[in-house]
Amino acid sequence: MEEKVEFDQVIERGCGLDVHKEEITATISGQGIKSETRRFSTYTSSLKSLRDWLLKHGITHVAMESTGIYWKPVYNILGDHFKILLVNARHVKNVPGRKTDQNDSQWLAKLLIAGLLKGSFIPNRNIRELRDLVRYKTKLVNQISSEKNRIIKILEDANIKLSSVLSDISGVTGQKILKDIIAGDYQPEKLLYHVHGKVQKSREEIKEAITGNVTGHHRFMLQTIMESIDKIEDTIIKLDSQISKQTEQYGIEMELLDSIPGVDKDGATCIIAEIGADMSVFPDQKHLAKWAGMCPGNNESAGKKKSGRITYGNAFLRAFLVEMAWAATRTKHTYLSNKYKSLVGRRGKKKALIAVGHKILIASYFIIKNKVKFNEIGEDYLSNFKKDKLIEYYKRQLNTLDPNWGFEKEKEVA
Repeated sequence: MEEKVEFDQVIERGCGLDVHKEEITATISGQGIKSETRRFSTYTSSLKSLRDWLLKHGITHVAMESTGIYWKPVYNILGDHFKILLVNARHVKNVPGRKTDQNDSQWLAKLLIAGLLKGSFIPNRNIRELRDLVRYKTKLVNQISSEKNRIIKILEDANIKLSSVLSDISGVTGQKILKDIIAGDYQPEKLLYHVHGKVQKSREEIKEAITGNVTGHHRFMLQTIMESIDKIEDTIIKLDSQISKQTEQYGIEMELLDSIPGVDKDGATCIIAEIGADMSVFPDQKHLAKWAGMCPGNNESAGKKKSGRITYGNAFLRAFLVEMAWAATRTKHTYLSNKYKSLVGRRGKKKALIAVGHKILIASYFIIKNKVKFNEIGEDYLSNFKKDKLIEYYKRQLNTLDPNWGFEKEKEVA
C-alpha cells in the first residue's frame, strides 16, 4: 500500500506547474480551496486564462521547473501577479514509478505549500535582455573562430602552411596574402612583399610555406568563408551598440569591475549580464559562488569523501570567469597572477584557473555591493602570508622542545 506523505503548510495557497513546449499542467492547492489539476496550452491566450484561473482562487505563489526556455513565456505572463519560484529539476525529483505530468505538478504544489522549494535567481527584464545580447555575441565570436579554423583547413588542403609561419592568419599580413590568393594573383614571390619585418620566420621558410597548389575550388571556399566572417563581424558591431545602450545605467559598476586584473570592459559587461547589479538577491558571496558553479561540491557517504568537483551552475558565467582568469594570470606583479602560480604546480592548470575565477567572482560581489575599487594587495601577499605562518609554526616547535625558550627570548629583548 502506498504511503501518503504529509507536510506542514507554510504557504496558504499555491500552484505547481509542469511546463512543456506545447502544454502546461497546473495543480492548485491550499487552505479553503479544493485541490484541482487543469491543462493549458502555451499560447498567450491560454496563459492568460491560466492567470485568471489562479487569481480567481486566490493563488499567491507559483512553482515551476526551469525547463529549457519554455518557462520564460509563462513567467512573462504570470510574473507581475504571483510570486514565481523557478526551481532546479534536479532538486524536485518525484518518487520513481510516478512520473506523469499530473503527478509532477501535484508534487510541485505539495512541496511549494510546505515551503520546501528554493527559487532560482531570476534577474530583472533589463538584465535578462542584456544577458541575451552578451550570450549571442559570445556565440558569434565563437563562430568567427570556427570560420578561421576552416580557412586554415582549406589552406592545408591547398598545401599552404600559412599558419605555421604566422602566429595569426587574421592579422594584416595574413589578410593581404589571403586576398591575393582569392583574387587569383597567386605567386609566392609577390606574396612575400606583404611580410613585414616583425615576422620571426625567415623569408625562405615563408616562401616554402606559401608555395602550394591552389585551385578554383579553394579560392571559392576562401572567398565564401571570408564573406561569412565579414557578415558576422557586422552583426557583432550592431550587438556592441545595443549592449552599450543597455549598460549605460551600470556605468559605475562596470568602471569599478574594470579595476580587477584580467577584467576589461567586455569582462565587466559579462559579469553584470549574468549576476546583475543587485547583490541583495544573494545572501552572501558563498551563495553566489555556489550558484555560479565556482566552488567545490560536497559528496560524503559513510565517512568517506568522494569527488569534490565543482557543482552545476551558470555555465556561461563560469566560461567567462575562466577566460578572465587566463587574462589575470598574464598580468604582472598582481595577487591573482601569483595565486595562479602558487596553485598550478600542485593542482594543475584547470583547478588553478577555477580558483582564480572564484577570486574574481568574490571580488565582483563586494565591488558591486559596496561600490569600491579592487584592492590590489600585491604579488608578495602570499609569500608574506606563508612566511608569517612558518614563523608561528617554528615558534610553537621551539616552545615544545624548550618551554623556557620564550622566556629567555623576552629576557634578551629586555
